[in-house]
Amino acid sequence: MLKKLAPGLFVLLWSTGFIGARYVIHYSPPFYFLTIRMAIASLLLFIAISFLRKSQPITRSIIWPSTMIGLTLHGTYLGGCFFAVSRGLPTGVTALIVSLQPVLVSLFAARYLGEPLKARAVSGLLLGLIGLLVVVIPRISMTGANSISLISIMACVIGLLGGTSGTILQKKYGGAIPTLSGTSIQYATTALVLLILASIFEEPNITWSLEFIGALTWLVLALSFGATLMFFFLLSHGSAASVSSLYYLVPAVTAIEAYFFFDEHISPVSLLGTLITVIGVWLVVSKQKETPVAN
Repeated sequence: MLKKLAPGLFVLLWSTGFIGARYVIHYSPPFYFLTIRMAIASLLLFIAISFLRKSQPITRSIIWPSTMIGLTLHGTYLGGCFFAVSRGLPTGVTALIVSLQPVLVSLFAARYLGEPLKARAVSGLLLGLIGLLVVVIPRISMTGANSISLISIMACVIGLLGGTSGTILQKKYGGAIPTLSGTSIQYATTALVLLILASIFEEPNITWSLEFIGALTWLVLALSFGATLMFFFLLSHGSAASVSSLYYLVPAVTAIEAYFFFDEHISPVSLLGTLITVIGVWLVVSKQKETPVAN
């Protein structure tokens, strides 16, 4: 049951991260916010594993791979996305750029993880990419090229590369690392590096309102715990390419959420793109029926 529900829940939870990014930038600089979020998440995990020392040990052998996964999958990915949104990049465009991850993951997984690139999966990835462009391009047109800065695009591309490399590292090394222990190290090291960046580039102007605390609570519980741990669960039960293909659905879901939260218009073209994307993801993640062999 969890295997069946996990993909949909992951997409739903992950999509709210872009909504949260746009919301919290009015109350805190991006790096300071992510430092607080990662620090709280790591603290809660360290408290949890203190009661589970036998099943979730923290050993020297897991520190380095967990650190590298954390700095790429969380630090670079989230740092790039939140910084891009804070510099005015629309959430739809941000979701588009980082959701190109399935293509990169598929290529790297074939090279470093030995995952074959089957024709069915390639067709699904290409179809998903087309649907993704259909969903987001109208929003780019409505936004206007003049309002999108080069630095925000570069930051988002850096986030894309971080998420891609982090996914490969998690698939390659994550299976040998206790989930909670490894994730606690990921969050702790990410918080430390982001704090250094925040101290250098940002002013600690944080508005501790109820709205900010509510958004922080949601992003810690729903994203840092729910979506991230669900992502690790999916990676442990499927290929990196098939799991990453779920990112194609995120911009469409984000557009729907943005309609309700920010009154952003959903066009018929966006609905068409969503359908194309869903078909593409189905081609990647669905298993072809095996022909029974006669005895």
